[in-house]
Amino acid sequence: MAESADMEQLMSSFKKFAIHGDTKATGKEMNGKNWAKLCKDCKIIDGKNVTSTDVDIVFTKVKAKTSRVITYEEFQKALEELAPKRFKGQSKEEALNSIYKLIEGREPTNVGVTKVAKTAAVDRLTDTTKYTGSHKERFDDTGKGRGKGGREELVEKTGYVGAYKNAGTYEEKTKAK
Repeated sequence: MAESADMEQLMSSFKKFAIHGDTKATGKEMNGKNWAKLCKDCKIIDGKNVTSTDVDIVFTKVKAKTSRVITYEEFQKALEELAPKRFKGQSKEEALNSIYKLIEGREPTNVGVTKVAKTAAVDRLTDTTKYTGSHKERFDDTGKGRGKGGREELVEKTGYVGAYKNAGTYEEKTKAK
């Protein structure tokens, strides 16, 4: 009973790392970058017994020859390869359980990711109510951007001829003469 719950946690960690940083990922396959991140974040890479090079070699060994990703089954094979190397004094089963314990319930960390600065200067510069001139035209009363309509003068392309612009302005031009 406990092992099935542990395997579910292992599977959920695999899925979380598999979709990390990739909007198109389904969570069924993991690329090499995310595999290396999993090994680093879960402390499988310790710098002595297991290095990032070892992790890359194991990834290449377990994946299909033409593939660039590994499935969950290949992921488990990769862990079986790394377990005895990471936990040298333990038997194969104990080492595998120990490596599972490192991964279970973990998810990708965002250490070192740039955060948005919350200073008065940034707030002043991004306050759309204080904009003047042509920049003021780009935002509505709520401060939401108008998109292309705020950047360009949009011309209606209506008239007798398809490419004719500014329909109904002929009379205005001729009256001025």
